[in-house]
Amino acid sequence: MGLNVVFAGTPDFAAEHLKAVLDSPHRVVGVYTQPDRPAGRGRKLMPSPVKAVAETAGIPVHQPASFKEPGAIEQLSALNADLMIVVAYGLLLPQSVLDTPRLGCINVHASLLPRWRGAAPIHRALLSGDERTGVTIMQMDKGLDTGDMLLKSECAIDPRETSASLHDKLIELGRPALIDALDGLEAGQLIPEPQDNSQATYAHKLSKAEGEIDWHQSAQAIDRQIRGLTPWPGAYTRWQGQTVRIHDAEAIDRTHPGEPGHLVVERDRLLVVCGEQCLELRTLQLPGKKAMAIRDVLNARRDAFEQHPHFSKNSGDTRAT
Repeated sequence: MGLNVVFAGTPDFAAEHLKAVLDSPHRVVGVYTQPDRPAGRGRKLMPSPVKAVAETAGIPVHQPASFKEPGAIEQLSALNADLMIVVAYGLLLPQSVLDTPRLGCINVHASLLPRWRGAAPIHRALLSGDERTGVTIMQMDKGLDTGDMLLKSECAIDPRETSASLHDKLIELGRPALIDALDGLEAGQLIPEPQDNSQATYAHKLSKAEGEIDWHQSAQAIDRQIRGLTPWPGAYTRWQGQTVRIHDAEAIDRTHPGEPGHLVVERDRLLVVCGEQCLELRTLQLPGKKAMAIRDVLNARRDAFEQHPHFSKNSGDTRAT
C-alpha cells in the first residue's frame, strides 16, 4: 500500500532522493525545504532543488526558517504522515518534530556511520584517504547523526575520485537504499542497530581556507586535498602574488632536491616538489582565466614558470624565488 511520507531536504543530493520516493509506491504528502536564497549576479531569490522537484510534482512545499515558528509543529502534524524523510535539510529538528510522524524521522546520511557524522562526510572521506564509504539510513534522535542504523549500502572509493564524482555515486547508492528502507519499515522488517560511539568521527563543515595548499605536506596528502575539495571550495596556491587554482593533479613516485613548492618544468609537464615526492599538475586556472590543461598553460606561460619557479610555501608568502 505504501507509506504517507513527508520529505525534508534542500540541495541536489536531496532532490534526487525525493525523485526516487516519487517514483515509488510511497506517497509524499508534503515537502519541507530551506527558504529561497539569493543567487547569481542579480542576487535573485532562487528555490532549492528540492522545492523545484516538489512544485513540478504538485506537492505542497513548506519553508519555515525554524520549527520554533508559531504553528510549525501543528502544520506538520496536520499532514498526518507515517514517516518523515530527512536528506541534507539544513535545519536541526527538535524532539517535537521527531515525535510527530507515527514512525518518527529517518535520515539518509552519506557515510558509513558512525564514521563521518556531521556536515561534510563526502569530502572528509576523501581528505582522509578512506578506501570505502557508503550511505546509511538512520532512525533520527536528538543527537547529531547518532541514531540507530536501519540499513547500509557500501561502495569503494576510486583512486581518482573527487567529491563531485563521489557525490553522484552516493546518489545512485542512496536512492534504492532509501526505498528498501521504506519498504522494510512498512513491513516491520528492519531491526535498528545502535552505533558504536567509540568509533565515531566528525565531518566538520568545510571552509574556503582549507583549500590553501601547504607544499610541505606529502604529495599524496595534497592529491587527496585537491580531489576532496573539487569542485568546492577548490584547492589553490599563491604564485607571483596571485591565486592559482588547481583543478586536477596526481602524486607521482619521484623525488627532487628542490624545496617544497619548487616547480619543475619538463616539456609538457609541470611538477611541484612536496614534503614527500612530487605532484604532477594536470589542470590549472590562472587569475582571470578559465581552467586549462597543463600543456596549454605551458604553451602560454612557460617562460614565466621557468623564471619564477616557486609556489608560495604558506599563507601570505607571495614572493617568487
